[in-house]
Amino acid sequence: MGTEIISHLQGLGGGVLHYLVPFLFVLSIVVFFHELGHFLIARLAGVRVLVFSIGFGPEIAGFYDRHGTRWKIAPIPLGGYVKFFGDETAASTPDKARASTMGAAEREQSLIFQPLLKRAAIVVAGPIANFILAIVIFSGMFMLFGVQTLSPRVDEVQPGTPAAAAGFQPGDMVLAINGEKIGSFEDMQRIVSESAGERLDIVVERNGKQIDLKATPELREEKDIFGNVRRIVLGIQRSTAPGDVKYQPVSPPKAVWMGVQETWEIVGQTIHYIGGVIMGRKQANELSGPIGIARIVGKAATISYAFVMQIAGAISVSIGLLNLLPIPLLDGGHLLFYAIEGVRGRALSERAQEVGFRIGFAIVVMLMIFATFNDIVQWAAS
Repeated sequence: MGTEIISHLQGLGGGVLHYLVPFLFVLSIVVFFHELGHFLIARLAGVRVLVFSIGFGPEIAGFYDRHGTRWKIAPIPLGGYVKFFGDETAASTPDKARASTMGAAEREQSLIFQPLLKRAAIVVAGPIANFILAIVIFSGMFMLFGVQTLSPRVDEVQPGTPAAAAGFQPGDMVLAINGEKIGSFEDMQRIVSESAGERLDIVVERNGKQIDLKATPELREEKDIFGNVRRIVLGIQRSTAPGDVKYQPVSPPKAVWMGVQETWEIVGQTIHYIGGVIMGRKQANELSGPIGIARIVGKAATISYAFVMQIAGAISVSIGLLNLLPIPLLDGGHLLFYAIEGVRGRALSERAQEVGFRIGFAIVVMLMIFATFNDIVQWAAS
């Protein structure tokens, strides 16, 4: 594998910038809006913000605003943070020693002394900002480009696939799957992508008659245009005949609603995938890290900048969901501590929180290593 990776590195050469620049552009937008959510709600709650950082590590450039917040850019572009008055670290661990010496005026501006609901609102505002950003991106795309709709008509049946075994034929129009009405080829793809190994009851129209078919999508390694392995296969290709491809303009209100639906669909697919990994139905090696995301964004940039923005919307949803996981160090971990505080009537001990943050840090590091390993394996195999 080592020689293959070296070969890839040599082949990239100056093309590294082709992946790096779009990746940094997309990640910076997503991270900025995530931290902006924390920042704005903190300001509304009267909490003083000391630092707003895009990236980690020593400061490259920055400035102070009129409220005394230091806005800065740091060289490690894998996230960012907002540091509040009363925090000891960028992960919002409280500075107990400093808190014990605060006067009444300082306590009013410190995160640690805010009521529970205010603290929770500040924490959850980051992931919510990511979801809002995704909705804005998707809505804008729908308003600018409208909607391309592909009819759920079968153009080709690949031999040796579940579709061939089920009896699909070219020209079949898919009407329903498991009782759910199918209005487009995308509807069918969505259901199939969530149903590997599950038998589907499919109704098709053939020569004016409705026919019931049964097919079970299978796991099979196939690479998409980004070099990622796609594993869920039914075995039919869509029709791109003029009568089966339609473009429809979308009004602003409908575009917003469709943006909400698109965001919610990504949320559902992500939760379904995580649940599948936990239950053993899906493989964890599909998890991507920074290298994999950079490859996806770089490939998207070769297609169109509009496609890059669509990828940015999907990444924004993923980062919002990731931060809601109940892992100490992430936003979800803080919310978990707050929930425990609400039930107990008092916060966890300083020692318990410290242990929790250490465990959370270890989990996050292990996830990053695992995801990066997946990226390297996929890269070497592409």
